[in-house]
Amino acid sequence: MKQPKILLVFYLFIGSFSFAQENAKPSEPGEYTYDTDHNLKIYCFKPENYDAEKKYPAIVVFHGGGWSIGEASWGFSNAQHYASKGMVAFSVQYRLQDNKNGITPYESVLDAQTAIRWLRDNANKFSINKNKIAAYGWSAGAHLAACAAVFENLDAPTVTTSSAPNLLALKSPALSLLLYPNFQQRLGDKIQVSNLSPAEHVSSATPPSIIVIGRSDTVTPLEGSELYHNNLKKLGIPSELHVYDGVGHLFTPSTEPDDGWPNPDPSIRTKAENAMDLFLAKHGYFQEQ
Repeated sequence: MKQPKILLVFYLFIGSFSFAQENAKPSEPGEYTYDTDHNLKIYCFKPENYDAEKKYPAIVVFHGGGWSIGEASWGFSNAQHYASKGMVAFSVQYRLQDNKNGITPYESVLDAQTAIRWLRDNANKFSINKNKIAAYGWSAGAHLAACAAVFENLDAPTVTTSSAPNLLALKSPALSLLLYPNFQQRLGDKIQVSNLSPAEHVSSATPPSIIVIGRSDTVTPLEGSELYHNNLKKLGIPSELHVYDGVGHLFTPSTEPDDGWPNPDPSIRTKAENAMDLFLAKHGYFQEQ
């Protein structure tokens, strides 16, 4: 197996455009601070015919970027797409790796968990069903979404509000950090890499999940997604794994390097997006507008 190429991350930017909708009416998001200690923002997109008297399913978007680059705006088109499907959608800013200031991917995971707890605590403010919060992420962002579920309340075991989403939609996800021999160096002594690797720790509490990934992905290898999926199936938890031939990370054709700027195959990208939409609809997350 080729060594995963997680340090070359500029390809991840394009993931934010995967759900551009010609017919959706883009809206300006509402900006909120979900962590005042670190001044972290979360951005809210509401359905076109939003009614504060209703209770909406919600989705939280975590951008990719190798845990070291990116911003919440990269997830805006995804959030707009889900808002067009009748969900209240959020895109999250989280801390990025910064060796100088002692920030590691562990802090990124903690921020993802804080964001979901904040949403549950503010469910009435946004008219969302706190028991129907999905999380979507691509690449490193998918790792954060999965960790929020698998390692519930990692740094806050006595907190009663759960950090775990109720459904996961994961694109080209990094689900087994054990596939990356040097990842412990990125975490330092904050946490053992094995304790931040979702695929090996799924449980009966892990939510229904869908994974879409290219078969020849060299950045977030298929092996990790297969392990996660198979472990969920053994526990009887709904899980779908959609593997697309002829493409690598974020559906870049296998004839091209997939660890640089992406060039997603349009037809496969559309198939993957439709598969995630069907999964969300099947579990009751889409509402008529």
